[in-house]
Amino acid sequence: MLKPLGDRMVVQLIKEEEKTVGGFVLAGTSQDKTQKARVAAVGEGIRTLSGDLVAPSIAQGDTVLLESHAGTPVKDGDKDYLIVREADILAVVQD
Repeated sequence: MLKPLGDRMVVQLIKEEEKTVGGFVLAGTSQDKTQKARVAAVGEGIRTLSGDLVAPSIAQGDTVLLESHAGTPVKDGDKDYLIVREADILAVVQD
């Protein structure tokens, strides 16, 4: 598993299908919107100018919303992930 550094996080996108009223499945790439992802790993946080460590407010296992083109795609084994900064996360999804 990947271990992110600083305020970075490793997330795995959650693929969602959208269907029309008639039952047709729309391609996910045809729409430019936010993406849902599950946090797989979290870095230790970021240091302030005085050297204090500020822990991230996102935890491993959280479901989050990202902008459509946020992050750097990486592959670990046969799984695809994105590495994002905490600032790239728009919201935590509360179920």
